[in-house]
Amino acid sequence: MVTIHIDNQSYQVEAGANLLQACLSLGLDLPYFCWHPALGAVGACRQCAVKQFKDENDSRGRIVMACLTPAQEGLRISIADPEAHAFRAGVIEFLMENHPHDCPVCDEGGECHLQDMTVMTGHVHRRYRFAKRTFRNQYLGPFLNHEMNRCITCYRCVRFYRDYAGGRDLNAMASHNHVYFGRIEDGVLENEFSGNLAEVCPTGVFTDKTFKAHYTRKWDLQTAPSICVHCGVGCNTLPGERYGTLRRIQNRYHHEVNGYFLCDRGRYGHGFVNSEKRLRQPLLRTEGSETVAPVSPTEALAHLAALCAGPTVIGIGSPRASVEANFALQKLVGPERFFNGMSASDAGLTRLILDILTRRPVRSPSLHDMEQADAVLVLGEDVTNTAPRIALSLRQAVRRAALEIAGARHVPLWHDGAVRDAAQSAKSPLFVATHSATRLDDVAAETWHAAPDDLARLGFAVAHVLNPDAPEVPGLDAETAALAGRIALSLSAAGRPLVVSGTGCGSPAVIRAAANVAMALGRTGQPAELCLVAPECNSFGAALLGGEGIDAALLALERGEAETAIVLENDLYRRADRAAIDRALQAAKHLVVIDHLGHATAAQAELVLPAATFAESSGTLVSSEGRAQRFFKVFAGNGEARESWRWLEEAQRAAGRGNGFDGLDDVIAACAAAHPKLQGIAHAAPSAKFRLLGEKIPRQPHRYSGRTAMLGGINPDWSVAILPLPHTTPHGLQPVADRSPLGRAGEGRGEGVPLIDTSAKGNVPHPNPSPARGRGANERPQINIHEQKPPNDPDTPLAFSMEGYGGAAPAALIPVYWAPSWNSVQALNRFQDEVGGPLRGGDPGVRLIEPGADWIWFSEIPAAFQRRADEWLIVPLYHIFGSEELSPQAPAVAERCPRPYLAMNPADADALGLKAGDQADLRLPEGALRLPVELRGDIAPGMAGLPAGLEGTAGIGLPGWGKIDRETRP
Repeated sequence: MVTIHIDNQSYQVEAGANLLQACLSLGLDLPYFCWHPALGAVGACRQCAVKQFKDENDSRGRIVMACLTPAQEGLRISIADPEAHAFRAGVIEFLMENHPHDCPVCDEGGECHLQDMTVMTGHVHRRYRFAKRTFRNQYLGPFLNHEMNRCITCYRCVRFYRDYAGGRDLNAMASHNHVYFGRIEDGVLENEFSGNLAEVCPTGVFTDKTFKAHYTRKWDLQTAPSICVHCGVGCNTLPGERYGTLRRIQNRYHHEVNGYFLCDRGRYGHGFVNSEKRLRQPLLRTEGSETVAPVSPTEALAHLAALCAGPTVIGIGSPRASVEANFALQKLVGPERFFNGMSASDAGLTRLILDILTRRPVRSPSLHDMEQADAVLVLGEDVTNTAPRIALSLRQAVRRAALEIAGARHVPLWHDGAVRDAAQSAKSPLFVATHSATRLDDVAAETWHAAPDDLARLGFAVAHVLNPDAPEVPGLDAETAALAGRIALSLSAAGRPLVVSGTGCGSPAVIRAAANVAMALGRTGQPAELCLVAPECNSFGAALLGGEGIDAALLALERGEAETAIVLENDLYRRADRAAIDRALQAAKHLVVIDHLGHATAAQAELVLPAATFAESSGTLVSSEGRAQRFFKVFAGNGEARESWRWLEEAQRAAGRGNGFDGLDDVIAACAAAHPKLQGIAHAAPSAKFRLLGEKIPRQPHRYSGRTAMLGGINPDWSVAILPLPHTTPHGLQPVADRSPLGRAGEGRGEGVPLIDTSAKGNVPHPNPSPARGRGANERPQINIHEQKPPNDPDTPLAFSMEGYGGAAPAALIPVYWAPSWNSVQALNRFQDEVGGPLRGGDPGVRLIEPGADWIWFSEIPAAFQRRADEWLIVPLYHIFGSEELSPQAPAVAERCPRPYLAMNPADADALGLKAGDQADLRLPEGALRLPVELRGDIAPGMAGLPAGLEGTAGIGLPGWGKIDRETRP
């Protein structure tokens, strides 16, 4: 630590720290634009000017840029110096010469870093009176809006997109006063992290296009801390709601997990919450009826309780449902009749991963840990498409060599421009061994594409080279042995090696091989780091509860061992063979589905209960790291949807199977007591009883407006509708007519539903056309505008209100980042102990999984892949947009989803007389598919690739053998 002096005040800061970062960490207001905690400094904007003095006797000083100045013992600067202040004001004035006067209509207005910094510098008058420079905006796809006239040339966008995220289709073009940030031509931005430009850009050049479609100012959004549900990484998010619809997702900082950035699937996949396929009310199919009809929650619960009274009820959980929901189902049906809801393959692979991470001496790293790795082996996992945020961390790990070179030359590591100049193209070794090409191949030292069994053999060979005690691979060819030697040499030379694998290629042998490599790298008292990617947001949580996979549940139904099945947030047709599911559901006498979206399984249900989504419920998810994290409901939800665990708890009471639970905390406590491995979930976040100065924490900002318009009371003689939009009435009010998402009968008016005025007059109260209320025909109605009481939330310490404790909240409960003078996302600086470091009080969540001490090598080494004469090994190809279940329901993501295809090696296709685009017939045990052919040299001969999870390919067990023929026409 060193002592520096700022405006004659002494402060202790870290020696060599970036001066701008140190000032911000001390809570001082110093304007900046081009600097970003994750991107470092380049000194492009000149906005952070301060006056530096030689000593206390120097009265003249000189202007320096804080972002390019290291903190040294005795450093003396002034932020308030008049010359420094005038310099910063002049920079702002020049930046504003060409900036449009469109703050009231700009999407960034109210949360704009440029606005904040302009006010901070005191620039309040514009002297420039001439023509402004203008640009043509580009179409950049469904995620981002482009307004180049707002650009201040800070270069943040291209530094993030190109240098940090590895994108290549966005660049800075032209020069001087005409620098243009965009693509060579209009088109969709290709990088998987392009949406972060909306937060990285300090102005309104790049804004969220999906948010723009139903825009709301930041201060009118109701927000709450949440967790992304689109993969197993567990990124922290801040969803925002207005008028009963989820409007956007922003990044919620977590130092150990996602840091400052989200992938585009996590940012834009939330549209399923507002989908027309949402289930809004209970639906019941009466005996002998082909259709379902709406019923009241009371009727639905009575029916469910009657079914639960039977002795043979099974529960099928879900890896995308919370720990609490899965446990409530397990409690209702009994542990021996609970199934975890995963496919047979995923269930087996997830159990294997948990066994490795809890028994073997290997440690599951956080994303921050991965970024510190100086040599990486990715074995069998296309992380860009299965766990995208991990791929972004691995790109940062590749830069460790560059940082070491810069450090050896005494270049500050935060000086991004100098580091890149010193290191040039130096990279830490990254080896990618997968069955097909990945988006990380461009930064890999070597890539190798082969069949899953050959990938496993490579991994076992690397482990044997690292440690001769590991089993040797029989019959290993010279090329693979040489590659294993190069990989082992790089990993053994590294100070912090990392191995990454997972369930992506569906091979237990690959996971075992990755575990052997990690164990071979382990040192005494220092377990090696092994990242094993889980398939879904709560795969680990569901597996820790126990139970078999879906195949066992289907077999129990088909054999008549169970009459009733309760399916929790799960479309079975995505997880098993369609024919097997049909047989099981036909054998079942009763099928109950609890979910938030209509799907093929729900269409066959006798009883459908509408579940709340992540945005309308609270609960716990366990990530691939083994970190339990709490998500909180953002709004109360619409219609009769409620938390899945609450439906099950009420059914338990109604069926006389115990007293149920007294709230979410009670569910968590019961789960922790029943499952010792899950005891830590109670510490993932403060309980519902937590208060600060006796008050809850408000979900709404202190400037939240429009409450009277939204919540005004309804006169008993009159019906008032606040919104004329289907499915979006606030606080549980439901439209008059609600079409069933299952496509069956379900139209009708619910209980207590107000009429909706769809006339051109807008939201004008009109007389209820019921019998006269005793009022004269010309008597003017008196409308009561008294606000209703906000919805109560007994399960969390958060309030559906703007009233409550307005000070600093625990990290797990921060609903929005805002501080005086800081309205943009940069307000996060005020919530960290040190800018770029952990949140004050520690980052949220608790690790449930720590290394074991069982040094037992895996020795089941598969034989080398042998192609077959008339069959191909069909391997899964994952797509960030399309392979996951929920995000394709978002219109913006749906635009990016590919159509099913068959990827083949050009030589194999030529042997069958197939060309790119030709139709081919693929015959698998699950059935036949007719698909267009895509030629790919990265697919090994004897193999073919099939996109996983797309419509038409979901539920197919891969890898597996199949036959391929040219299209046979009738």
